Amino acid sequence: MAHGAVHFAQADLPPLPEYHLAPLPPLISPLPDKFLIPLLPFAAYWALSMLFHWIDTMDYFPQYRLHTPAEVSKRNRVSRWEVVRDVFTQQAVQTVMGILIGIYEPDDTFGKESYDIAVWARKIRVAQRAVPRVLSLLGVNPKGLAENLAPSYPMLSGAIRGGQYPSLNVRIADRDGQHIGIPSFAAWEVLAASAVYWYIIPMLQFGLGLLIVDTWQYFLHRAMHMNKWLYNTIHSRHHRLYVPYAYGALYNHPVEGFVLDTLGATIAYKAASMNSRQAIWFFTCLTLKTVDDHCGYSLPWDPIQYLSSNNAGYHDVHHQGWGIKTNFSQPCSVFWDWLLGTMWTGGDVSARYERARIAAQRKVDEEDEQATVTCSDASQSAIQDLRPYENELSNAIDLQSVNTKNQQPAAPAGKAEYQAAGSRQQVLDDKDGGIDVLKGEAREEKDARTALKRSTRRRATSSVSQADNFKGLRDRITGSIHGRTGGILGMESSR
Repeated sequence: MAHGAVHFAQADLPPLPEYHLAPLPPLISPLPDKFLIPLLPFAAYWALSMLFHWIDTMDYFPQYRLHTPAEVSKRNRVSRWEVVRDVFTQQAVQTVMGILIGIYEPDDTFGKESYDIAVWARKIRVAQRAVPRVLSLLGVNPKGLAENLAPSYPMLSGAIRGGQYPSLNVRIADRDGQHIGIPSFAAWEVLAASAVYWYIIPMLQFGLGLLIVDTWQYFLHRAMHMNKWLYNTIHSRHHRLYVPYAYGALYNHPVEGFVLDTLGATIAYKAASMNSRQAIWFFTCLTLKTVDDHCGYSLPWDPIQYLSSNNAGYHDVHHQGWGIKTNFSQPCSVFWDWLLGTMWTGGDVSARYERARIAAQRKVDEEDEQATVTCSDASQSAIQDLRPYENELSNAIDLQSVNTKNQQPAAPAGKAEYQAAGSRQQVLDDKDGGIDVLKGEAREEKDARTALKRSTRRRATSSVSQADNFKGLRDRITGSIHGRTGGILGMESSR
């Protein structure tokens, strides 16, 4: 079927070409692309998860672990079987949702690309009409400038004239058989229009989709922590994984899995007007990011962890008993945490990660030097705005009955104190072992402090191989939490 016949009424603009729509050949025949949308993210999820599981099983790269295998079995409150079962449940819901959307989506076609590029080239031609007026406002004679440039730079001369290119006019027979001159596009106009169509618009669509997902997930995720009923009924299931691992990334209550992940990503895809192939890569990228955020490793060569400050180390703080009410942003940017003051501000968390380091390196060298893990500047805690945690101390009713020795380590005075109180109260809200989590952390805190006092800190005498193999946790965790790009969206992490 032909569309877009030549229009001679707009003689000052190049005509739009005809186009013929045809079915788009699928990426994987005979499955239409729209039904591949839920399947490729499923395959990507388990492929990346099994890669990290293999690394775990083979005990590769222990120096880059955020936690040890022993912590996985000791601190987590859910079995691996239960995790796999619930992940498959959520993925089944996602697949059904994808198939239902695909049934009502129009079939994918192609053949209109040249027409759409020509439409953008026309817009570029129309935009050039403002050039003479702008130059005149700047005190430049556009006509004289165009005449001077015409011999050597005819295309630039035409743009300065407001998109007038006499040399590009072509003669064509109209419906009456009369030959008339009509304009055609300059090569640079077609090139610019092609860049807009093939690159700029898809990037803007992808960016809009990420913005919608980040916003949707931040506010719903935060609500699930701030509302006790939502946390106890729905979101606490995900936080039974105090030590996350890759294939547990989608371990959620089915309601949370549908509303937070499936529905939010679908709204982003539709709002950004993505086609099926864009949607495939959009959902797949989100899936890979989610798995990587829960992988439990801060790998210096992991490209995903370099793309954003919101990475495995940043999200790992959110899974700890002392930071569970902070670092809500996911999956891409930390913007909302930064803007609304919900980023972790408790400063040094060395003792927390030190116990993981001690356990991981015990077989190799228990006298290896230790390093400070600084996630933020503790001195800022006392001067930062308490919002949205100003009521956490008074609301921590159950925490008030817990012995002080089971509330270790003590958080710095100020905002961190309120964050810690709210986080620990939320741990206690889980009646299935919440107090045991706090007791276990306090006991491990004491053991880690003792080990820190005994450990040698003679960095200058460490061997080169030890320095390479056992990188300081400061570099790994700080790099993970604050990003390896030196700030959050180009800004410092403190407000």
